Amino acid sequence: RAQPPPPPRPRPRATAPAALAAWALTITDIDPIPFNLLFERFLNPERVSMPDFDIDFCQDRRDEVIRYVRHEYGPDRVAQIITFGKLQARAAVRDVGRVLGLPFGMVNRVAELIPNNPAQPVTLKQAIEGEPRLQEMRDEDEAIRRLLEIGQQLEGLFRHASTHAAGVVIGDRELVELVPLYRDPKSDMLVTQYNMKFVEQAGLVKFDFLGLTTLTILQRAVKFLHGMGVEVDLSALPLDDGLTYDMLARGDTGGVFQFEGAGMRDVLKQMRPTRLEDLIAAVALYRPGPMANIPDYCRRKHGEAWEPPHEEIRDILEETYGIMVYQEQVMQIAQKMAGYSLGGADLLRRAMGKKIRAEMDRQREIFTEGAMKRGIEREKAAEVFDLMAKFADYGFNKSHAAAYALVSYQTAWMKANHPVAFIAACMSLAREKTDKLAGLRQEADRLGIPLLPPDINASGADFTVEKMPDGQTYGIRYALAAVKKVGLSAMQSLVAVRGDRPFKDLEDLAARLDPRQVNKMQLENLARAGAFDTILPNRAQACGAAETVMRRAQANAHEAASGQIGLFGGGGSGPAQREPLRLPRCTDWPEFERLNMEADAIGFHLTGHPLDSYGPLMRRLGAIRATGLEAAAQAGIGRVKIAGCVVDRKERPTRTGNKMAWVRMSDASGGCEVTFFSEVLSRSREILTAGNAVVVTADLKLEGEALRITASDVMELEQAAAEAAAELRIWFDRADALEPIRDVLHGNGGGRGRVILLPSVAETRDVELTLAERYRVTPRVAQMIKAIEGVGRVEQF
Repeated sequence: RAQPPPPPRPRPRATAPAALAAWALTITDIDPIPFNLLFERFLNPERVSMPDFDIDFCQDRRDEVIRYVRHEYGPDRVAQIITFGKLQARAAVRDVGRVLGLPFGMVNRVAELIPNNPAQPVTLKQAIEGEPRLQEMRDEDEAIRRLLEIGQQLEGLFRHASTHAAGVVIGDRELVELVPLYRDPKSDMLVTQYNMKFVEQAGLVKFDFLGLTTLTILQRAVKFLHGMGVEVDLSALPLDDGLTYDMLARGDTGGVFQFEGAGMRDVLKQMRPTRLEDLIAAVALYRPGPMANIPDYCRRKHGEAWEPPHEEIRDILEETYGIMVYQEQVMQIAQKMAGYSLGGADLLRRAMGKKIRAEMDRQREIFTEGAMKRGIEREKAAEVFDLMAKFADYGFNKSHAAAYALVSYQTAWMKANHPVAFIAACMSLAREKTDKLAGLRQEADRLGIPLLPPDINASGADFTVEKMPDGQTYGIRYALAAVKKVGLSAMQSLVAVRGDRPFKDLEDLAARLDPRQVNKMQLENLARAGAFDTILPNRAQACGAAETVMRRAQANAHEAASGQIGLFGGGGSGPAQREPLRLPRCTDWPEFERLNMEADAIGFHLTGHPLDSYGPLMRRLGAIRATGLEAAAQAGIGRVKIAGCVVDRKERPTRTGNKMAWVRMSDASGGCEVTFFSEVLSRSREILTAGNAVVVTADLKLEGEALRITASDVMELEQAAAEAAAELRIWFDRADALEPIRDVLHGNGGGRGRVILLPSVAETRDVELTLAERYRVTPRVAQMIKAIEGVGRVEQF
């Protein structure tokens, strides 16, 4: 067979990094000797089962790895592992409803009331017990009662066969000689009929080929850096980089693999890591059992004295300041104190983990006798054994922790040393995940990285790194494909036809785009996102022209395909010359509407924030910006007002059956999460919709390092503005502007705001006309008036 190209660089974890041969062959990047990774934890003569290899790859190239393995060993010797999908509660209800012929709407209403939590699936019985509306529907409707009754009987049965997300087996002969096989009709790859548990008992070695997003982020960051003229070899990074450890010690770990959670940030702030061994320990300790040892580890790292359980094992525990953290340490103690082989010590570790009483008693005697032969007292040996047994219950595999800590370090190094490339890579991977992009945008703002808006002539289909006008710094250009509802392939087509020639205007765009790849809705969303601003700043006009552009593009494509020559247009390879594209005549959207359209198309506000125009009102209300909430809580301020746009709302049932919600809000400075309990939620649910601007009266409370924000009242920001005694000053230079001004004000009467007209024609230059009636003076009203022809300036006080 022709040799296939080599697969992408793997990152094995679990026990594989303990194998020196794996490091020598560059399968792993961790040298096991300096980190005391024990080969016997991976494979030893006493081990009766084969180890499995868990290997992480860049997720974009996982399929390439599987193709490589099939080519290298033969397609008849490589198979995926079967899994059997079970009927979960929702699926059972939907399937039963379909078979019973019940209306889809009815079945869907029932299914939507069943919690969908893949991590902790809820049974149909639990769902009924926890949801009063389900009980009510069941009691009132015989069909629903029968639906739920049959659903509970079928729930948990096998529904279909599929393949394991990562598991692959490789045999030394044709697999049909070893295990029964199944062929997936949608794939040409073999699948074992035995599931993961039994395929290992059949004697096959299982490999887990996993796609790890962090590796993809690192590879894309390296690619961005290459484009910036910087070459980086991730496998040769210095492990003592000061910038990296300083950043980790500050807890500045947004986007850093394993370390971005609030709890882990607190650990890093306490630990102030200075070496890779600290990161390995953090990975191993941050779990429910050993977490209690974190304060001791941190205090001892920073100078507190410690003593080992026995002086004989000081050197083994020195790395972790006298705390047993790793399974390997248990094995080394058994070897050094009691004369175990490392293979025998691995059996001891397993026995301790499983807590089999008879085996534990046998091992205790072996350990004690071995220790006594080395001059250690029986009582001290028994004490150390009990200590090992306690720690072995939750001791962590150091090989796995080391492999993951190295990837965490590489991620942190990239962020600390090349933040633009790192954030751009994170955004590239989160291209279709609006929530993540919004968080990354805030991280870019915090780091001072410019995020440039989408541009039909400057953006790629994916995120790109772009040199700023100063020629020294770089920014991140927003991806066309990250605009909602446009799709990657369509934007790749658009970038391809643009090539090296920027579009001059919409007519040029119409002449070159492929109408089979791009449609009207996609053009409209690009216009709302501001992608056409450089060729047509009027977004309302660009959006309204989408249909005209598509008709012209379709006509051009039709003529090109048929080879027709227009009545007035010359020949040549392109379409005939046409009359200029007729764009709709319309004024641009007011700023508030423009930003809301942008947020609808992108998922968040990029070029501005609707609250920018509420500055005077927010100062009058005394509203605190999102970035100032923690400082306010630390200063002892208990109740505050927070103004922001609702980003997202998640409701959950409480123990009493009522609902509470967590509402994410954003302002120009950042975002925060506010808790709404049932009483406040029930009277404000209608206004807590995504994109709505609200002002929340909330209570602040610091719980350790975490800030809790609880709402006590909420109202729409427009309503708060209307109720405020504001002043609106309107400069105009045309008399015909008065009628549309009057129409806008007439529709917003009944407020407390004062309106002053200032005509700027020559004969009335110094005149101020204060209207007798009071109005609802809000930023939205100000923007509507500012858009009127003849109005020069509008100011709100």
